[in-house]
Amino acid sequence: MPEPSTANQSASLGAIDLDALDIQLLVLDIDGTIAGRSNEINEPVLQAIRSAQAKGIQVAIATGRMYCSALRFHQAVGSTLPLLAYQGAWIQDPATEKIYQHLPVSRSTAEQLLDYFETEALRSFLSVHFYINDQLYVREITSETKIYAQRADIQPQVVGDLRKTLSDEPTKILALSDDTAIIDQLLGSLRQQYTPAELYLTKSVATFFEATHPAVNKGEAVRYLAEELLGLKSHNVMAIGDNFNDVEMLEYAGLGIAMKNAPVEVQASAQWVAPTVEQDGAAAAIEAFVL
Repeated sequence: MPEPSTANQSASLGAIDLDALDIQLLVLDIDGTIAGRSNEINEPVLQAIRSAQAKGIQVAIATGRMYCSALRFHQAVGSTLPLLAYQGAWIQDPATEKIYQHLPVSRSTAEQLLDYFETEALRSFLSVHFYINDQLYVREITSETKIYAQRADIQPQVVGDLRKTLSDEPTKILALSDDTAIIDQLLGSLRQQYTPAELYLTKSVATFFEATHPAVNKGEAVRYLAEELLGLKSHNVMAIGDNFNDVEMLEYAGLGIAMKNAPVEVQASAQWVAPTVEQDGAAAAIEAFVL
């Protein structure tokens, strides 16, 4: 097992008051956290998760992925809790199929975003995804969509004009581009047009711009799971993530862990920095603080 990183001083083991923590819930992001290039969870990570569960710690998945795409990871870690999908816009218990929460983007806002994405300056650079009723709808299959669909193990529905899908409100809207500068420009521009009370905007990876209902983020989803469903408090929660859509979750948790492959701004929001996903950093974090 690689040595834990102490990329900044606040992330050192000694800086954390372990006595103030009583970890009873472990919340894991998927991509870049427990699943790397292989799109699978390595055995050392699975073993660490099982050891945590053997100590009575409950495990949950919190992801930007679709519910159907995240389900196999939820099953792989043996979680008995609701699955927090789409950044928490969709919270469902796979065992009972009960949906605890579904907060979609309003139809009018979805139309406004689509109008913006289809302006002459942007249209040729973006692949636009609408997620409705846990199905992915696209105007066309682009190279970016192909790669995304393969990793997510889903079949996109090609509809041409995405406005045709808006008889139902989308759970999430995603714009993809290989040009990370365009995604950064998109995020900056739309954050000037929409306040946090109108829309939650984030990046889950450098090439993914994501928009959800304003009340949606992983921090709020984990708070709902911990406090409303399990009767726990933030000091009972340990969360591990690797990207900007994990920041609210890392800040909410009594112990927030970022991966070393996370952007530096995300690492700065955490209390400890684990080795990279390819070095099974989640296992290192679980061993350090739980086992």
